[in-house]
Amino acid sequence: MYKILKKVDLTNDTVLFDVLAPRIAESALPGQFLIVKMDEKGERIPLTVSDNDAKAGTVTIVFKVVGKSTRQMATYNVGDCFCDVVGPLGRPSELVHIPKDKLKDYRVAFVGGGVGIAPIFPQVKWMHEQGIDCDVIIGAKTKSMLIYEKELSSMAGKLYSVTEDGTSEYKGLVTDVLKTLVESGKKYDEVVAIGPMIMMKFVSKLCQQLGIKCTVSLNSLMVDGTGMCGACRVTVGGKTKFTCVDGPEFDASLVDFEEGMKRQAMYNNFEGRKQLEAEEKAEGHKCHIGGIIDEPRDASKRVPVREQDAKVRATNFDEVCLGYNAEEAMIEAQRCRRCKKPMCVSGCPVSIKIPDFIGKVAEGNFAEAARIINEDSALPAVCGRVCPQETQCEGKCILGIKGEPIAIGKLERFVGDWARENNFDFGVKVEKNGHKVAVIGSGPSGLTCAKELLTMGYEVTIFEALHEYGGVLVYGIPSFRLPKNTVVKHEVENLKKLGAKFEKNVIIGRSISIDELMDKEHFEAVFIGSGAGLPNFMKIPGENLCGVVSANEFLTRNNLLFAYKEGYETPNYVGKKVAVVGGGNVAMDAARTALRLGAEVHIVYRRSEEELPARAEEVHHAKEEGIIFDLLCNPIEIVGDEKSWVKSMKCVRMRLGEPDDSGRRRPEVIPGSEFLIEADMVIMSIGTSPNPLISSTTPGLDTNRWDCIVADDKGATSRKGVFAGGDAVSGAATVILAMGAGKTAAKAIDEYIKNN
Repeated sequence: MYKILKKVDLTNDTVLFDVLAPRIAESALPGQFLIVKMDEKGERIPLTVSDNDAKAGTVTIVFKVVGKSTRQMATYNVGDCFCDVVGPLGRPSELVHIPKDKLKDYRVAFVGGGVGIAPIFPQVKWMHEQGIDCDVIIGAKTKSMLIYEKELSSMAGKLYSVTEDGTSEYKGLVTDVLKTLVESGKKYDEVVAIGPMIMMKFVSKLCQQLGIKCTVSLNSLMVDGTGMCGACRVTVGGKTKFTCVDGPEFDASLVDFEEGMKRQAMYNNFEGRKQLEAEEKAEGHKCHIGGIIDEPRDASKRVPVREQDAKVRATNFDEVCLGYNAEEAMIEAQRCRRCKKPMCVSGCPVSIKIPDFIGKVAEGNFAEAARIINEDSALPAVCGRVCPQETQCEGKCILGIKGEPIAIGKLERFVGDWARENNFDFGVKVEKNGHKVAVIGSGPSGLTCAKELLTMGYEVTIFEALHEYGGVLVYGIPSFRLPKNTVVKHEVENLKKLGAKFEKNVIIGRSISIDELMDKEHFEAVFIGSGAGLPNFMKIPGENLCGVVSANEFLTRNNLLFAYKEGYETPNYVGKKVAVVGGGNVAMDAARTALRLGAEVHIVYRRSEEELPARAEEVHHAKEEGIIFDLLCNPIEIVGDEKSWVKSMKCVRMRLGEPDDSGRRRPEVIPGSEFLIEADMVIMSIGTSPNPLISSTTPGLDTNRWDCIVADDKGATSRKGVFAGGDAVSGAATVILAMGAGKTAAKAIDEYIKNN
């Protein structure tokens, strides 16, 4: 928890807090920001760091009351705590990177408006500490709304206070004072402006007229602050940039302010609004089979699994698949032939001893089945739900040649759930070996690597950027596929029982670097399992219209921040007619989530159904629930209305040509086939890439042209003692492949430490 140590009401609607956050206080630089979350149900609110005191371990934040969340935050007092504070985020001001011998001759003017006055203070303070006193212009409607006058006057070469009503030193706008100063002979190499978007727009225009470089700090509405969702994207120099990763400071002459202002207002009408009407409670679930099977069965077919009825589940977020009960699991397990050379094991990326655990299930010895799985897998209840068994272990099962393969995934899920529900103690006792390893990321690869190292005796600390542990398991996969509070949290708790230490809200590359982990905190090796969370976009016209979001953003709002639930404060926009672009599992998750929020949903995919990369089970469930599939068509433009909101999507029809490098037939445009799909929301789900934050702040860490970390088949990178695996290396892939990479890297880390 992050305690408030100081509170000052700067104006009647502007509040200053000093918050205890030692790690952020030590590493924050001028220009960076952080994200606060008041409580479990609270919105993630981005705020620029207005000051920091490394000795006291405090950061200063200033905010203006503009809606329900900030109104609630203003009621906090000294001694109260924030649930989460994440940072520092974003790139620091360019000024801190200018060599001091050049900086002393560099003439800078700072312009701050309204609550934007606070974030210029750390930059002015930093310049003052370098022996350089800059001109500072601050503005507001009236003098009572001016903040930081006293603090800035002690640091600035000259402070110019301006108000629209003339109650301060100057009357007018900040642009009036800036223009007067330049016309009177003042020379500036750069103007740094922070404040309302409209103010920064006109400061930028004036600077262009005066021939002065202008830098602005864009405070767009953000969700995660790490580049994962793409909500804060803006057009800069004709290219889409993410404010939280590429900024927040940009060359003002390149910023599309009109687009930025419209996107900034996108969620304003939704703050505090009820996200859903109370969910209707179904009296029961329609099951495919009953609880007892006593009729003769066709052994070539698997025991069908119980599911919610499609019409019922399309209105709730409860888990779709209800799983096997004990009797069903035993009957299904008895179909296994216990092959002497089991091909199913070779199809499992973590090499679970599949015939052995299934044999124990068939006997009803669920405890021993759990022990067998636990030897190789850290996440059985997760993998049993979300792994593509049909192309891996089940795809290798010989029963699939003439009938249906063993339901390996459903049996693994059953065992994992049984162990959780019965509080099963695996009885793992480990003697510590005295060595420390850091794991970056608490997703599948990180959790697996940590578990393997813990069982070898290592002291392991897992660093997570978000406020919940689980990575993509919590922010990416909906609860109707993977329950968070039961399944995922239990897997994390199992690691804690083994001795794992967890630190959340730590951004590696911002809060602390890999070099600092190794040099200052004395970790002997580091495993990077940070995933591939940077969303891709098509780069077609209209992609930055209001109502266009990435699947990452949409799913994060609903999976991690529970925007769809009553009482949660995260704003959530859902259209009446939603088009989801893409055909993978993430596209299915986004489409099925939008459906549950009341939308008519279309999947738009450029190939045919045979080429859909999503699991067959997910496609089947989506169709049952009423998702419409528009196949063999591809968007070429998103069309907006006069208010810059999506109203339709222009597409072309496709046909399949010869196979490409992936083995799938290449889609080709049918000439003259353009048509419109009516939509008021577009969700882009065309893949993700690794976030470059870690690689860009770790000298000597090689990446490829897709920004994936380069690692050998054991997970070793170009940096000594640094290992990596999962999506951070491979690009977006599956949970089980990430787990396999984490397991392999753990063995390599053990070997490395023993030999060094």
